[in-house]
Amino acid sequence: MSEGGEISSEGETAPSAGSEEPNRGFSEGYRRYALGLLLTVYIFNFIDRQILSILLESIKRDLSLSDTQLGFLSGIAFAIFYSTLGIPIARWADRGSRRTIIALALAVWSVMTAVSGLARGFGTLALARIGVGIGEAGCSPPAHSLLSDYYPPERRATALSIYALGIPVGVLFGYLIGGQMDEYFGWRTAFLVVGLPGLLLSIVVRFTLKDPPRGQWDAASASREQLPVGEAFAYLWSRRSFRHLSFAAALHAFVGYGVGTWHAPFLMRIHGMSSSEVGTWLALLAGLAGGLGTFLGGYVTDRLRERDVRYYVWVPGVSTIASIPLVVGFYLWPTPYVALGFLILPAILGSMYLGPTFAVTQSLVGPSMRAMASAILLFIINLIGLGLGPQAVGLLSDLLVGVAGHESLRYALLSVALVNVWSTIHYFLAARSLSEDLERVNDA
Repeated sequence: MSEGGEISSEGETAPSAGSEEPNRGFSEGYRRYALGLLLTVYIFNFIDRQILSILLESIKRDLSLSDTQLGFLSGIAFAIFYSTLGIPIARWADRGSRRTIIALALAVWSVMTAVSGLARGFGTLALARIGVGIGEAGCSPPAHSLLSDYYPPERRATALSIYALGIPVGVLFGYLIGGQMDEYFGWRTAFLVVGLPGLLLSIVVRFTLKDPPRGQWDAASASREQLPVGEAFAYLWSRRSFRHLSFAAALHAFVGYGVGTWHAPFLMRIHGMSSSEVGTWLALLAGLAGGLGTFLGGYVTDRLRERDVRYYVWVPGVSTIASIPLVVGFYLWPTPYVALGFLILPAILGSMYLGPTFAVTQSLVGPSMRAMASAILLFIINLIGLGLGPQAVGLLSDLLVGVAGHESLRYALLSVALVNVWSTIHYFLAARSLSEDLERVNDA
């Protein structure tokens, strides 16, 4: 069994140092407030990130861009800076004020989202999206670290799944607001409307969010040493379960970001739907079905852990492979509303990996490495998933025009979706060494 209240190989939880006086200085009500505030920040994060998807067709027409250029704006332009800057920011968060970092990051990405609406060409829009990526790099690593100090290991996957609800809820509002604003006021106004309110939220974060003591749920013997970035990466990479889990999640994100970015253009081009109609349908699917799956992923695995800790990777693996046949139906069905029906269950199943993946990563390291561990995981996920997924779909769509004509996007999406078979393999490979790696946490 591992020490410090970490996940153990038998699925039990050892008492942590300070467990007699849990979360000293913080009531359960305040912890819920902090979780709710961080969730709200993450919702804004994904509204500002995802709104580009519903605006792609209008931007394509207005600025005369190719699908390859749109893929660059959706993926690489954002992901390179988002992924790489997350690591030095996490280093700062592991020893500095996590609330200040989150507040500053929120202010930066909100301003740059608004600036996106002022772009006059591909270059200026790419620079604005880079700015959004730089700001958003300071969100999740310190937030994951905060939540791991607010909540004990046996509640951590649930808390992180609630935080991860910011993804589907943010996507929901991004689609709804973006679709309506695009149709009636234009894509430039949409960026301004969703960007500026984040400045007010950043003030609330700075003056109401508190930093809990680091590692209060961990045993006194747990390492508090802050390793250099290279050593932290080597520490995580030496755990076979992390190698497979991070690659499984990265491939999963390659599919999720890749196809998700292009669902709105797909429905508009192939099925002739308007931006407001597409925004409404995708908002309901991503927000309600995706939100349910995100919560269930953490809630179910936190309960199954008592039987076997490997459910933390078995649940994502099973849910990922089960969604593939229905996703194929969505892309190939000839009518839009039946096709959208095929997407309901995959929207639930495809988001169940988030909470378990974040929770396992946090439990594989000591308290002084948690923001860094989150940043390393997100670096791998986002560089492969967010950076390459949308770009791969855009490139394939342009390459297939000569073969598939107007329907090239349909077959580009279908090709990328099948990568989830590969992702599933790595989830199950991670299970083979997870118990052993969790037992080694306090030996480092």
